[in-house]
Amino acid sequence: MNIGGGDGYDGRTRTSDSAPEGGPTATRTRLPGGDTDGRPPTRPGRSLVTVVAVIVLLIAAIAFANRGGGGDDDSATGDNRSGSAPRADSTAPSGEKPVKNKEAGIPSGFPHSRQGAQSAAANYAVTLVSPDMMKAKDRQAIVQRIYAPDRVDSTLRKMNKAYSPKFLAALGLDEDGSPTKGATFVSRTVPVGTKVREYTENSAKLDVWCTGVFGNAGKKSTNPVRNDWFTLSLDLKWSDGDWRVQDFAQKEGPAPVNGDNRASGAEEISDAVDSFGGFTYAR
Repeated sequence: MNIGGGDGYDGRTRTSDSAPEGGPTATRTRLPGGDTDGRPPTRPGRSLVTVVAVIVLLIAAIAFANRGGGGDDDSATGDNRSGSAPRADSTAPSGEKPVKNKEAGIPSGFPHSRQGAQSAAANYAVTLVSPDMMKAKDRQAIVQRIYAPDRVDSTLRKMNKAYSPKFLAALGLDEDGSPTKGATFVSRTVPVGTKVREYTENSAKLDVWCTGVFGNAGKKSTNPVRNDWFTLSLDLKWSDGDWRVQDFAQKEGPAPVNGDNRASGAEEISDAVDSFGGFTYAR
């Protein structure tokens, strides 16, 4: 499920990178890549039709938010500099610490290197697709923190227009971006791997292959929580001592064949979201 965003911004939603206060401690992990099990499709019915309609709205919002933004560069060389096939160690951890600190729960202080840019892209993917993006105040704080200063104002204008009351209602949220009573809005991204398309000392174009879960967990929800696979393309700039977002875009897949896992109930999904903390991602 895609959620409209701003300046080259996609806007899926996800939980923040750190666990809630008093909850499980957030753990740093190095993620060399891999698959996660997909959810089996439900039987066709009213809920499926509703989900399809919501996805159409999300795609339209993303297209609006990304109008005029950057996109994929098909001529890019990929993670290796020679343009040949990826090396066998292209997804191996670098051994570098991913970040120096966090600001308001968002990782910051990434190394000024290719690995640092990849870590920034992975962690920003999680943040940009978090439930906090649904709330105007939190969205503004996120954009101001991770976007390049000269892109903040234009990005906020586009995002605020994309996250309209009508758009939020299609996701089962009120005008403040909150779910209805008894429901839990779920939007959590898991980066599977990163790829550098272009890199210079002060700029980087990267792709982040992701999976995630999105929807409303609730007994009366018409937008059930589902699994998704997508690729985020981020243009980063080295600014004020950190990697910051210039442009942001998204496309579907690559998606594996769905597994045959039993679909969990709304209560089980809500409990998982509340009890499992997030990660800080490293390259």
